[in-house]
Amino acid sequence: MADDSVICTERTPRVVAARKLARRAGRERAGRFLAEGAQAVEAALAAAADADRAGRARVYELFATEVAAARHPRLLANASALGVPISFITERAASGLSETVTPQGLVAVCALVDVPLGEALAGRPRQVVVLVDAADPGNAGTVIRIADAAGADAVILAGDCVDPHNGKCVRGSVGSVFHLPIARERDVDTVLEACRDAGLRLLATTAAGEMDLHDPQTDATVAGRCAWIFGSEAHGLPPELVAAADVRVRVPIYGRAESLNLATAAAICVYATARAQRTASLCAADRNQRESTAS
Repeated sequence: MADDSVICTERTPRVVAARKLARRAGRERAGRFLAEGAQAVEAALAAAADADRAGRARVYELFATEVAAARHPRLLANASALGVPISFITERAASGLSETVTPQGLVAVCALVDVPLGEALAGRPRQVVVLVDAADPGNAGTVIRIADAAGADAVILAGDCVDPHNGKCVRGSVGSVFHLPIARERDVDTVLEACRDAGLRLLATTAAGEMDLHDPQTDATVAGRCAWIFGSEAHGLPPELVAAADVRVRVPIYGRAESLNLATAAAICVYATARAQRTASLCAADRNQRESTAS
C-alpha cells in the first residue's frame, strides 16, 4: 500500500489536512484524530483489526518517515495487511504533524474513539472511572492508562473535560485510548444517573471523606460494582457532587504532603477496587470449589 517513490512534504495536501487534526475544532469537523508513536499506532492497528469493532476503530492513513519505517517494519506490514494507506513523509513533515520535541516519525490518522454514554455502561460493568472537569490532557491520558491497566470497564469524561483525542492525552494514555470504552458527557448529573442505572455505586474522592481507603472495613465497599469519581487537578470535586455520591472516600496522607495529584490518587483508588474485587472473586471461587467437593 505504500508508494516509496513519492515522499510527502509539509505542503502535500494530505499532510496539510492531517495537521489540522492537531486542533479540537479540526478533529470534531473531520471525525478523526492523530495517534503518534509506535505504541499508539500499534494499539490503533490492533483495534482496527478487532472484528467486534470493525467500522468504528478505523485507521485511515499511516504517515512514516523512512527512518521510522526501517525501525518498525512490522507495524507497516500490519497496516498494509489491513489495507491502510501508507505515506512516506519527510522529517520536516513529521515535525509538523508532531506536538513533541523529538518526533517519532510515525503518525496514524484514526477515527474518533469515544462512544455514547449508554454504550460505555452497557452490560454489567464492575468498575468505571469518571473524570469531572479534568483540564490537563496529560493527567487525563494517564488516568485512562491507569483505568486500562487496572481492568476498569470504561472511562467517562464528564463536565468541561479535556478532549481524549488531544495529542498529549493520547500520548499520556500510551495507546490505552484504543483499549477500553471512553464516553464524553457535559451534563454531570446525566453521568451520575446513568452510572446508578447501570447498578454502580458512586464513590467520590475527597479529603474530608467519611471512609478511609486504608480502613479494612472499606474493602467491602470498594469491592462492589462502583464508579470512582475524580475531580479536576486544581479544585477537586465540587461540594454538590461530593454530596450526591453514595460514599465519600479519602486517601490517607501519612506524611507532610498537602495532597496527591489526580493521576496518583486515581491509581491508588482504582487499584484498591481491582484488588478487592479480585480477592472477592477468588474467595467465591474457592468457596464454590469446597462446596462442590463436599457434595
